[in-house]
Amino acid sequence: MKLDVEGKPVNTVPTPAQITRALKSLRSYSKSSYASLTDDSGNYVQVAGGGVSCMIERFECGAQRWRAFHNKPSPVRPDGTILVFRAGNIPMRSDEWFMADQVVEVFLAFLSGTPYPPFVHWRLAPGF
Repeated sequence: MKLDVEGKPVNTVPTPAQITRALKSLRSYSKSSYASLTDDSGNYVQVAGGGVSCMIERFECGAQRWRAFHNKPSPVRPDGTILVFRAGNIPMRSDEWFMADQVVEVFLAFLSGTPYPPFVHWRLAPGF
């Protein structure tokens, strides 16, 4: 596994504690607004944003890219709200906004090869 955090050296043997610390330090307005965790086959999970404004995606080699969503749409972020971070602007649906603690759970499930948390669901990412 390798943990890649924008603006930081790649960590080729990340521990759960290092992943947690890195994800909780992300901010959409800082020099670290993106992170990914990639396995040896090239499958990955990635996050953009930080804090209470995170977007999660996963990719499986030879398959598809999916965007995470949940069953509690944001009442303050309607469909079409833009996630702005250093790598660009992404239009989001109201049920695609996650908090950093939830992102940590998804990344640690990917790291350990266990099922994703029950609060996360997946749909094809836009453009796929």
